[in-house]
Amino acid sequence: MALLTKKIILILLVCAVIFGCNQDKKAAEKISKDPKSLQISENGRYLMTGDGKPFFWIGDTGWLLFSRLTREEAVQYLDDRKQKGFNVIQVMLLHDVPSRNVYLDSSVVRADVAKPAIIEGNNYKDSIQYDYWDHVDYIIDEAGKRGIYMALVPVWGTNVKEKKVKQVQAGTYAKFLANRYKNKWNIVWLNGGDIKGSEQMQVWKTIGETLNANDPNHLITFHPRGRTASSDWFHKSDWMDFNMIQSGHRRYEQDTSKNEKNHYGQDNWKYIDVDYKLKPIKPTIDGEPSYEDIPQGLHNTKEPRWTASDVRRYGYWSVFAGAFGYTYGHNSIMQFYKKTDPKPAYGPHDEWFVAMNSLGAKQMIHLKNLMLSRSYFDRVPDQSLIAGTNGERYERVIATRGAAYVMAYTYTGKDFSLNMGRIDGTKVKALWYDPRTGKSTAIGEVENKGIQNFNPPGEPKDGNDWVLILDKI
Repeated sequence: MALLTKKIILILLVCAVIFGCNQDKKAAEKISKDPKSLQISENGRYLMTGDGKPFFWIGDTGWLLFSRLTREEAVQYLDDRKQKGFNVIQVMLLHDVPSRNVYLDSSVVRADVAKPAIIEGNNYKDSIQYDYWDHVDYIIDEAGKRGIYMALVPVWGTNVKEKKVKQVQAGTYAKFLANRYKNKWNIVWLNGGDIKGSEQMQVWKTIGETLNANDPNHLITFHPRGRTASSDWFHKSDWMDFNMIQSGHRRYEQDTSKNEKNHYGQDNWKYIDVDYKLKPIKPTIDGEPSYEDIPQGLHNTKEPRWTASDVRRYGYWSVFAGAFGYTYGHNSIMQFYKKTDPKPAYGPHDEWFVAMNSLGAKQMIHLKNLMLSRSYFDRVPDQSLIAGTNGERYERVIATRGAAYVMAYTYTGKDFSLNMGRIDGTKVKALWYDPRTGKSTAIGEVENKGIQNFNPPGEPKDGNDWVLILDKI
């Protein structure tokens, strides 16, 4: 009997080892050999391309791109975003069930996502026929020509919440998507779509698991409801490669999540901080902060609107708190507003092709350039750098550092102090970096010990934001 027990234990141990090896093999299969494909960095914090180069995500929420723009307009939009430094477009495959594009092509047959409306044997390159999915393919390929990744939402959350998508349908549809796009290098999957993971959770699990099983080389995340994070439901799911938060569009006093786990108001850095501390380690990003030129709180168009300084604040706060990138948004761009639209959402002012040149959109490249200007994969958030009592709300200073540099962001430009000595050297080189222009102004050499006070340029006020940079000499 004792011998039999030992044999059983030995068998269980062997099975455990085999299972563990299979899990490792599965993780390895998530790594594509394409040098342009996106992968998770070795430390689990950031993204990189298949050839090991840092990838700093600067996304744009072009949610209705596939349904609202013609081929020519889509190229115009992608050209502009490439020129401004954007490298990811977040977009819905199905905004509604069914969806139709600008050419009045329907996406699915009889409102069934398990039955995509496909003209067999047809593709946009060699046929005068042109269906909904050909249009999607065309735009994805044009984005690829410009080095832009497409973060695809399979179906917007409202449709699932309203039970227009059943679990079995979701699996069939997700397999169709995986097979159609698994060989395109510039794909990221955004499961969900402005929805809590607890709403029809089995549908979201089915989509995530099916995409992962049939398309193992593309990264997958979940786009959650405002003031929530994908990690609230799916952090330990095998199909989840990185986390995404939606800090949302409300002012501090408009935040109605007081009875929920995370009541952070505009402090999007707090969501990033929570994700950063989770195990297992996964990268995280704010995939939808307040949009430029959208009413604060969204629904009352008489409310003040979020500005370029606000989208900068959300960007630097979240990245310095540990995010691997940032997604910008604009009220007119996300819906590709035109004056002929009968019922635009949230009172947009400018048509989309005018809004492309909004100030905030032009300034996103400065965040990207800054983060790529110094060592990348060794960067960590470090709020212990801030000496004394840190400010609250807009007065908060957020700090990050690498092996040979320190950066600290202030939104108001008030004086602040740092605990020195976190990088080597008796002195460090100090400068101010302007998030509005991307230009640097030298301060000089500073003693690298004790506590040092720093006085940003200009008079303190909201939007007088600066980044202090300390470099090892």
